[in-house]
Amino acid sequence: MIRVVSWNIAKRHDSWRELVKMDADVALVQEGGWLPDDVSGIDVGPKESYDSHHWNSDWWKDRWSHLIERWPMVVKLSDRVDVAWFRQVSPIWGGEDDEIGVSGIGTIAAARVTPKDGLTESFIAVSMYARWLGPHPSTGSSWIYGDASAHRIISDLSAFIGNENPATHRIVAAGDLNMFYGYGDGGAPYWEARYRSVFERINAIGLEFIGPQAPNGRQAEARLPGEPSDSRNVVTYSTRSNPAEADNRQLDFAFASRGFHESIKVRALNEVDEWGPSDHCRILIQVDG
Repeated sequence: MIRVVSWNIAKRHDSWRELVKMDADVALVQEGGWLPDDVSGIDVGPKESYDSHHWNSDWWKDRWSHLIERWPMVVKLSDRVDVAWFRQVSPIWGGEDDEIGVSGIGTIAAARVTPKDGLTESFIAVSMYARWLGPHPSTGSSWIYGDASAHRIISDLSAFIGNENPATHRIVAAGDLNMFYGYGDGGAPYWEARYRSVFERINAIGLEFIGPQAPNGRQAEARLPGEPSDSRNVVTYSTRSNPAEADNRQLDFAFASRGFHESIKVRALNEVDEWGPSDHCRILIQVDG
């Protein structure tokens, strides 16, 4: 069994310290920031696999001092696996064996994970971060939304799919999508439709939604407006303005190639006493074959 952890660690050093204590094999990190000096024994891979400064042009330098440091990363946590990271490049046709074309700054990181147990086949692991974007100034709007970044992620992820038969690829993708499942903000049909398009498109390329969903995690005591009464959503994000028991948002999700998903178990580590130092809880993904 290979243990994968997906976690938006909110750039918090204590989150990195907690991560290395988990006896997991691979971490799909979002909002990684910089590794604290006192954390050792793990491998975040080459900067080319997560730091957008390495593949972008210099168009941004007159606007900001840096692009974004809330990188998604694939992190090697144990010697039970080998990890081969994909270098990020601008979207291109095909690319080299060790490259992934990336169309959104700070949205995706990918690597091939090869277990050493002799029982589990290698698979592609993808950390997803649908970072917030805003509309063009011409709209005069102050909206923010994550689905635009999510669609860019799906486009980049589809490069690892080369056959109509999902059994020909083995992919695990997880992370913070900054959206709801099954309903929209404030119960609005408009946002429900936009969010639904993301989940439908992921399914269309051959990946199954694998949770976490109840009973594999604590559900909210009260549902948000528009959330269906039979929703199995679990809490993965804490506003920190309320006690943890009152939180009611799921923003973190996991997906796997159809067929491969049957050998995977997913659980939200979201009980109050296991939450951890980030505003997001950890998602534990167990790969059994």
